[in-house]
Amino acid sequence: MAGWNQDNAAGPLGAGTVTLIEGSSFCISSPNGDIYPEHPHGVFFQDTRILSGWRLTVNGQALEAMVADIKEPYRALFVGRVPRVDGYADSSLIVERLREVGAGIQEQVTVRNFSLEPTECAISLAVEADFADLFEVKEARAIQRWEKTRHVEEGSLVIGGAWQDVRKGVQVQAPGADVSQDGITYRLVVPAHGQWSTIFTAVPRSHTPIPPPPSFTHSQGDGLSPRDRRRQEWVAKIPMLQMGNKSIERTLRRSYDDLGALRIEDPNHPDRVVVAAGAPWFMTLFGRDSLLAAEMALPVDPSLALGTLQTLADRQGKVVDPISEEEPGKILHEIRLDVSSGLSLGGKSTYYGSVDATPLFVLVLGSVSRYGVAKDTIAELLPNADRALAWISEYGDKDGDGFVEYERLNDRGLINQGWKDSWDGINFADGHLAEPPIALCEVQGYVYAAYTARAWMAYDAGDMALAQDYAGRAAQLKKRFNEEFWMPERGYYAVALDGKKRQVDACASNMGHCLVYGLIDDDKAPMVVERLMSPEMFSGWGIRTLASDMGAYNPASYHNGSVWPHDNALIASGLLRYGFIAEAQRVSTALLEAADYSEGRLPELFCGFDRDQISEPVPYPTACSPQAWAATTPIRLVTNLMRYDTHVSLGGLWVDPVLPESYGDLHISNAPMAGGRITIDIANSVPTVTGLPEGVELRPGKRPYLTELVEQAGLYGTGDDHQP
Repeated sequence: MAGWNQDNAAGPLGAGTVTLIEGSSFCISSPNGDIYPEHPHGVFFQDTRILSGWRLTVNGQALEAMVADIKEPYRALFVGRVPRVDGYADSSLIVERLREVGAGIQEQVTVRNFSLEPTECAISLAVEADFADLFEVKEARAIQRWEKTRHVEEGSLVIGGAWQDVRKGVQVQAPGADVSQDGITYRLVVPAHGQWSTIFTAVPRSHTPIPPPPSFTHSQGDGLSPRDRRRQEWVAKIPMLQMGNKSIERTLRRSYDDLGALRIEDPNHPDRVVVAAGAPWFMTLFGRDSLLAAEMALPVDPSLALGTLQTLADRQGKVVDPISEEEPGKILHEIRLDVSSGLSLGGKSTYYGSVDATPLFVLVLGSVSRYGVAKDTIAELLPNADRALAWISEYGDKDGDGFVEYERLNDRGLINQGWKDSWDGINFADGHLAEPPIALCEVQGYVYAAYTARAWMAYDAGDMALAQDYAGRAAQLKKRFNEEFWMPERGYYAVALDGKKRQVDACASNMGHCLVYGLIDDDKAPMVVERLMSPEMFSGWGIRTLASDMGAYNPASYHNGSVWPHDNALIASGLLRYGFIAEAQRVSTALLEAADYSEGRLPELFCGFDRDQISEPVPYPTACSPQAWAATTPIRLVTNLMRYDTHVSLGGLWVDPVLPESYGDLHISNAPMAGGRITIDIANSVPTVTGLPEGVELRPGKRPYLTELVEQAGLYGTGDDHQP
């Protein structure tokens, strides 16, 4: 996910760092709650660091961290103590900081005195704001160019910044405090066995007019903040579950919470909710990330996928722009809200340098259409799908060889533009880098799925000619892919074709994505699976991104030997598709066990060290957490093994479980289905479903894949060369 070029890798946040998120706002702090400008800390609003320093002292002493308890994704309680200056160990002053993130932060500070005597306290808050762009902070190169002002206004500290014609500001309120340009101080006496409390609020503000700070108060008298109410609404609409295996149940519940926290609204359409890519640096709309995460979350909330599709459709490429890499029909890579430094990819707020977001758009639209979304809503998006498919032909396949490839259009864009988008992510078996234009194997899988999805949607709408056209394209792509990418002497597929059409012969996880969509010939699948599950690829915690016998392998790299949960979830889907049930169970169980070591939350990635060597997953230092792909991975893993799927226009719901015995029985209620809510019980591997909407029934076995439906409809023609 991370948009990394050779020179812009994000630095680690540091041990114990606490990240809180709410929509596109987030806060990164040290374990005691303080924010330090020399670290990648801060409060961020619309991709700007509105607070770079936020340090609380009591009698001149920084707090000694004791615990940081994350209550909700947007709220945490920091507990610390004030160090004694007389040499004794135990302190009688305990400080609690209850912090909530919204459009800024609010922090309730409580000082508790456990002494037998009253204690004088000077409680000070030092505040700094550098208004650095998120990219400057992420890449540890903040540029001090803002002309800053600090003044006191109606009891609040106001910090402003000006650069060229841009104005930004932050307002800090502290009722009853002594507020000066230098900071905020309370002087008081905390009684013996007593306590004292206050509330700090910091919110962004524009230079004119001066608005009142947004309220963090619990205005409806129910003790809930706006963020609490938003979370309650989310919990009410998603499935409730119980599992015999309580560890997996905890992981799924954590996934639900993280997915809810990663939801952001389309500024132009507040009713549309989309999935942000991940915290802390990617709390914005991404093409590839948001689409894949939304598809994996379909059984939880199909509206996320629809909102993501609609929002991306509104921003679909219209012109040729080599700077942003925009092209007609292309789906964007990422959006940045208010980046003024020019450090964003391509130097603009919207960057289109992604080779796979465009076919994924069509693929996900096909998936959403199966979930019973109104046909007129799907029809409104079909022109966008057709423009995306036109981009595949006209721009994605510039040399006309039938494969979609990429090469960045300027030196400020991404070198690699697939999901492994680090600068060294695509390499040969001997370790040297592939040269563009590069045709990735998994991208051809996405294109194949896009063609198949469009063929079926056309057939479903009665357009036989269009259906046959795209079915023919899919069949031809599958035939050519298995000719050009397969390496019989190695028993696996090339990760890519390079600019000279040479097979990039590294053994990488990418080929597992081709299993998901049926692009791999049946006779080759057993060899692919054998390689994916080999000791060189399977670490014991999951399938590595690159085999350990490859030249570029490094278990602590970003894409060359690490383990990515979402990558494994997709591969597990492909294993099941081709009938490798035991292998899918092994991969899924390994990942769910890995989640136990991080309190039920899977990170974006972890290192690829062998489980026999190190007995727990080794964290990757700069992994996003929570992250959309990782948050939806447990959902995909379990629904994979439930073999849970639907196709409303066919009137069917399929539940054909192959859950391992260790998972226990499963009860799910309030699951969305075609505008209604259903209840699913799986006991001793036998499914029962109640509450199905009219016209939908539980079908035996597995759901027929679109490739099978297209074949049954006779859309591939009669020649053997056209059979997928």
